[in-house]
Amino acid sequence: MNVINRISLYVVPVILMTTVSIGLYKNIKVFEIFLQGAKTGLDTAVRLVPTLVGLIVAIGMFRASGAMELFVYALSPITGKIGIPAEVMPLAILKPISGAGSLTLVSSVLKENGPDSFIGRLACVMMGSTETTFYVTAVYFGVTKVKNTGYVIPVALAADVVCVLLSFLICRLFFI
Repeated sequence: MNVINRISLYVVPVILMTTVSIGLYKNIKVFEIFLQGAKTGLDTAVRLVPTLVGLIVAIGMFRASGAMELFVYALSPITGKIGIPAEVMPLAILKPISGAGSLTLVSSVLKENGPDSFIGRLACVMMGSTETTFYVTAVYFGVTKVKNTGYVIPVALAADVVCVLLSFLICRLFFI
């Protein structure tokens, strides 16, 4: 383990020095290209701000309005029959919308149920298995200025549902 720690200390500096050395060897103006990339990155970040602000406001409205609780209640007959604990359903609903919000939910689930409980483990597996669908879609399509997303959101949400179900089945298989 000590060898791995020692190697990991030097990986990033070696990659940086190798990149700069190759650039200098090939007579590439490394710093100018770095500045050009930084400028492009900053321009992209500025273009994303309105999309991210809108998404943050929508998430706040979704949570404050009680819509999440309504979704959990509406899905409870189905999830109850399958056996998915009600404690993780807010996470399953919020994760496609907000990574930070769902991380907060995982934290509260772990505090209430413990990290070694089935519910705690399921919440962690679910957190790692699902995607922040709306965030990723907003960012990627916002940057590329694509207006018609086609089937992207329905297919991505279907994949999230599959991930939630598989998380439950895998946790049941390994932890019960």
